[in-house]
Amino acid sequence: MNKTKVTMFEFSGLTQDPKPSIFLFVFFLLVYLITVVGNVGLFTIVYKTSTLHTPMYYFLSYLSVVDLFYSSTVTPKMISDLISVRKAISFSGCAVQFFFFSMFAAIDVLLLSNMSYDRYVAICHPLHYGSIMTQKKCLLLGVFAFLGGILPSSVQTGCIFNLQYCGPNLIDHFYCDIPSVLKLSCSKTFTCEMVTLFFVGSYSIGSLATILVSYIYILVAILQIKSTKGRQKAFSTCSSHVICASIFYVSVFLTYLRPPSEHFEKQDKVASVFYSVITPMLNPLIYSLRNQEVKSALVNALVKALHCHRDAKRSLQNIRN
Repeated sequence: MNKTKVTMFEFSGLTQDPKPSIFLFVFFLLVYLITVVGNVGLFTIVYKTSTLHTPMYYFLSYLSVVDLFYSSTVTPKMISDLISVRKAISFSGCAVQFFFFSMFAAIDVLLLSNMSYDRYVAICHPLHYGSIMTQKKCLLLGVFAFLGGILPSSVQTGCIFNLQYCGPNLIDHFYCDIPSVLKLSCSKTFTCEMVTLFFVGSYSIGSLATILVSYIYILVAILQIKSTKGRQKAFSTCSSHVICASIFYVSVFLTYLRPPSEHFEKQDKVASVFYSVITPMLNPLIYSLRNQEVKSALVNALVKALHCHRDAKRSLQNIRN
């Protein structure tokens, strides 16, 4: 890094046209607020509701925390840049942003595979679910996901930001993404590109393979259920996870696991918006709207909050009287 001449980077942002900037600012600000409220609310509901203290919801609460930080590494900066004249970030700030974004993305991938394994055990081995998915095992899987996210992030950050950056400093993106940053380096980037391909490929494909194998066994087990209600209940417990995982993996694969081409630069930004901004907002909404237990807990929480508000209002009136 001592050889680096570039001390500041500038982003091209989502758009260089000032006309839609205000609309995009309001839209993504609303998206981010929903992301914060949704993920904090879902984590709080799982933490406060004793009936949700099961492995499935523990993993869901972990995912909510990760999604909140994952979105927060990119979205606030992107929103502020939409109304800023200069979209700048320091060299070290870019490295920090990339490190945390890459780390939380890897954790997200590993948590999605953990959740598929949990659904496999619940549906294929229901009688042994409690003995297999113990509290200790869930904790170990959670720790494995968090530690597993640090490895690729550390290696990639060290590789990319130890390259030399001699002159051009315009990142054609709205955050410090790997391909966009590597284009600006005046060093040979082949090693970093292979490191990126290895980690993105191994983590994404490895996690996706775990999910696919789990759901193959799940599908076979569901088809053996004779009652229609039993099949519907089994499908409903998996549908939220399938939708969230599909959105995330499709957008990641469209961005990273394809040959580079200038024709796809705009599509890359759209795909990046989906997996970095939209998906963290959708996850709590999908799980809340499609899960009966979460909806019941949410309704109960709202009813309790309403009663508390009424009691407080009455108490205040009594004091005034």
